[in-house]
Parts: sequence; C-alpha cells; structure tokens
Amino acid sequence: MRNLLLLLLALAFFSCGEPAPSSTAEAPDTEAKEPMTKPAEQSAVKMTPVFHSAVVLEYGGKTIFIDPYDKPGKFDGFPAPDMVLITHTHGDHFNKEVLSALDLSKAELFGPEAVTSQAEEFGFAKITTLANGDDAARGDININALAAYNLPESESAPHPPGDFNGYVIELGNERYYFSGDTGPIKEMRALNDIDFAFVCMNLPYTMTMADAADAVLDFKPRVVYPFHYRNKDGTFMDTEKFAAMVNEGDKSIEVRVLDWYK
Repeated sequence: MRNLLLLLLALAFFSCGEPAPSSTAEAPDTEAKEPMTKPAEQSAVKMTPVFHSAVVLEYGGKTIFIDPYDKPGKFDGFPAPDMVLITHTHGDHFNKEVLSALDLSKAELFGPEAVTSQAEEFGFAKITTLANGDDAARGDININALAAYNLPESESAPHPPGDFNGYVIELGNERYYFSGDTGPIKEMRALNDIDFAFVCMNLPYTMTMADAADAVLDFKPRVVYPFHYRNKDGTFMDTEKFAAMVNEGDKSIEVRVLDWYK
C-alpha cells in the first residue's frame, strides 16, 4: 500500500510540471479578415488579348474580333464572330490569311472604305463601311469610327489622314477605345469617358512611348492597355516605362501591361 501511494504521488508531481499545450499558438485562425482591396465590379464584357493589336470581345452572346491577326489557328477557341472591326489595310490588321480561315457566315464587317472595298472574297454576311466620324448601332452595341493618322500629317505617311479608323465601342455601359495605327492626334486627346483604352506605340509607324503617354494623360481612360508595341527592327517598346510615365502624371489611371507577343 505504501509503495502504491508513493507511485501515485510521483505521477501527480510530473503531471503538474508538464506545460499545457498553447491553445493560442496552435489553434487555427478562423477569424474573418477584411480584404485588402475591394474586388472590382464584375464586367459584362470578356476581353481576350490575342496578338499585337488583335482583341476578342464577348458580350451579351455576341463575339467581336478587332483586327484579327497572327496564325489562323489562334482564333480556333473562340465562337465564330458576329462582328469584325478592321482599322486599316496593313497586313498586321487586315490579315487575309486569318480572315480566309474564319467562319464569317454570320459576321458583319465594319471598316473604312479602303478595307471594305477588298473584303467581298471572305464571305462576310454583311459589309458596312464607316468613315471617320460615322456611327453604327446593333442593339446595345454602338460603334463610332474615329480618325487615325500619323503626325505630322502627310498624304505620303503610312497612315494618311482620313483613310483609316480607330474605334470607340460601347458595350452596355462600358466604352472601349481601340487606337488603330495613329499618332497622338487631337481626336484621341479629345475623347471622354473611356473605360478601357488600347493604345499603339511603335517606331517608325505610329508614335513613341512618351507621345502615347502624353495623349493618354489628356483623355484619362480608367484603364489603358499598351499594345502594338513591336518596332520595325523587331525590338519592343518598354511598356513598363510607359506605365511609369502615365502614373507619374496621373496615378488614378490603371495601366495594364500584358505580353501581346506570346
């Protein structure tokens, strides 16, 4: 009996001396945390960058191709287009190989006369010519053709005034601007209420990063995507530097730098 009592006392002593596990250190953190930033309002538009200045917009059951370019297979994963907007005749915008491979049986083409006059062979369901300043409405999709030309203005420039287009596309309550090939022209600088701007920059065909940034700071889109930034010699404009230029002038403009040459 005496031995049993000694054993019980020893067990009690060692049990009291062992520190209890820390519930603070080991318990999972189940307390909800406030997000660092609120999520952006969900857009009704799905935008997919494709290559160079080719973009696909999907909205309200409609698919819109802007300047489809690159290898024809690049567009295989998209629905057949309902609308195709082409800014001008150069092969990196009006690409006949790509157009020949697309199902255009339900697509309406929008473009300047220099484009639409060459488009019969591709099997578009409808062809609509838009000159600078013209508008077209299809349901709640509105298209405005904007000027796009080089500075200084010259009839011998790669993009002479009056011949080619940029576009402002309204999809529901969002406004998208696609510059086409242009310099930092007054028509771009005068834009208002642009939600998403796609702005070109390359040499010697369009404009410098500094010119593009300066124009963007004039019309102040909510978001800007630098695109069409491969130069004639195969080098690329520094789009991160472009972003820094824009944000140095206006931190409220969001610059989204993507790789358009994957």
